[in-house]
Formats: sequence, C-alpha cells, structure tokens
Amino acid sequence: MTILIPAYEPDKRLLELIVQLQEYQLGPIILVDDGSGPAYRGIFDMAEAFGCTALTHEANLGKGRALKTGFRYIQETGLSGYVVCADSDGQHLPHDIKRIVEVLQHQATPGIVLGSRRFSGTIPLRSRFGNSVTRAVFSLTTGTKIYDTQTGLRGFSFPMLDWLCQIPGERFEYEMNMLLTAHREGYTLTEEYIDTVYLEDNKSSHFRPLVDSFRIYLPILMFSTSSLLSALLDFTLLFLFQSLSHNLFLSVAAARLCSSIFNYSMNRKYVFTGGKASRLQESLPKYFALVTLVLLFNYGLLYFYNEKLIIPLVAAKLLTEVSIFLFSYWAQRRFVY
Repeated sequence: MTILIPAYEPDKRLLELIVQLQEYQLGPIILVDDGSGPAYRGIFDMAEAFGCTALTHEANLGKGRALKTGFRYIQETGLSGYVVCADSDGQHLPHDIKRIVEVLQHQATPGIVLGSRRFSGTIPLRSRFGNSVTRAVFSLTTGTKIYDTQTGLRGFSFPMLDWLCQIPGERFEYEMNMLLTAHREGYTLTEEYIDTVYLEDNKSSHFRPLVDSFRIYLPILMFSTSSLLSALLDFTLLFLFQSLSHNLFLSVAAARLCSSIFNYSMNRKYVFTGGKASRLQESLPKYFALVTLVLLFNYGLLYFYNEKLIIPLVAAKLLTEVSIFLFSYWAQRRFVY
C-alpha cells in the first residue's frame, strides 16, 4: 500500500502527519511538492530524512497534476497494492487513513473509497456552503448521492491508476471529474465517514472559491451552453417548420432531429470528455434512443401546454425545455457517454 500526499506550501503539520503514519506502519509515503519554492525546501528535505519520497514540480501546476505525477511515479517504480491519497494540512487523521485501507481490502469490485466528512460542529462557512452546493449539483446531474464530493481522502486499487492518469483536469476540478466519470468506467463509489478536522478556520486551504468553483462546475456549464445553443436552433427550426407544414408533431420531430445532431456533436467533443473517449458506435445509438424518448416527452409536454392549457407556443416551448433539461443531462452523463 502506498500513501500519496500532494503538497503546496506545507507547514509542520505535514511532518507531524508523516510521523503518525509511520507509527501506524502505513507506507511507503510519496510526496509531490507542487511548486512550493525554495522557502519550503526544508520541509521536504526533512520528510525525505524520515524516509519519504519527494517529487517536485518547479512551478505550481495544481492538485490534479500533482496527483497524476504521483500516480505515474507509483506505476513506473513498480509499487503495488492500494493507493490512498491524503491532504497535507492535517485534516486527515492517521486512523481515518487506515480505515480507508481496510475498506479497500474488503471491496468485492474495484472502486473509489471516499473519506467523507460529517460536517458536524463548527465548520467554516465556505466549506459547509461549498460542499452543500456541489453535493446538490452532483446528485441532480448524476443521480448518485455522495455526501462529501470534495474530500481529498480517497483510496484506489492499483489497476485504476491508468484511468486516473487519463482523467482531464489539472487543479481542483480533477477530483470532481473523477467522480463524474467513475460510473461510466464501472467503478463503484463507497463512502467511509471520517472525523471532520478544520484547523484555524481552514486558513491553510489553497482552494480559491471563485476560480476553482468555476473549474469544478465547468462540465455542467459547458452542458448548459451546448443545450442553450441546441435549444435556440430547435426554437428557430420549430417555428420555421410549423409555418410551412402547420403540423405540430412533424415540426417538433424535424426540429428535434436537426438540433439533436448538433447537440450530440457538441457534447461528445466538448462536454463529456472525461476518461476514455466514447466510441461513436457505442454512444450514437444510445444518444438517439434518448432523443426518441425526449422527443416523445417534448411533444407530449408541448401539446399539453399549448393545446390543453392554451399557453402561447413560445412560452410552451420554454416550459418544455426547462422541464427536460436536467433529465437530459443526467441521462447523457449516466448512460450515453
């Protein structure tokens, strides 16, 4: 078993964690200095004196890149067994790290074991709010409930390292992309509850609320943009075909077919790109099976709003698109790509 710790400008808490892990006989320990600079070289030199291996990025490249550097090193050096990733700021206690190892050892199928914080007691507002938002968004868009989507304490089996190195993302968004693509690759997500530790109101965290939150939510923002462009195309074609044919079902079907081809191309190329790229022959039939289902929903809702409730066609179309947006994202993420 190997413990991997990415670190950016760490303090003595990293050394304290290393000593405690060695008392538990957990290791070897791989550190990745993510561009901390000369001022922090002494911390890493001391860690190496304690028996750790320290890899160095000359510049700060982000947590995602640091984890990938560690994963590749573990592969190249022939280490085997399980890999547990932990943070360097003292938030993850040694006995909790050991528990992650124990859960990994009893897994029936390969998957990710998450050390999920309970968020009880006095928790910094930005941490409580951030986790609440990401938890809700993750649940809505994937259909999977994860209590702590932002935890840095995660365990993996050795055969997963190839996949982990292919996941896109260089900074904090990497960990969210990992969760978003796990289901498609056949990996389970298992939560093991751990103690919640925030020292000095979590001041040591290098998470940038605006920039890094944007990166985390980028896949959903990209999907929203793709859906908006497709909806505009769908709107235009619907009214064009309706004016020519005066047949609502034919107009809906023709507009949806054209916009779906556009939407499929955009989503496959720019949105659902994590992990192994979806092969055309695999994703295309699934996508257009979903299109057929959405088309029926689309026509049914549009007919109900426009014909039964006598809502103008423009307003009825808007209500219809909003109604099926989240369903479409969830279905594409879970079953298509």
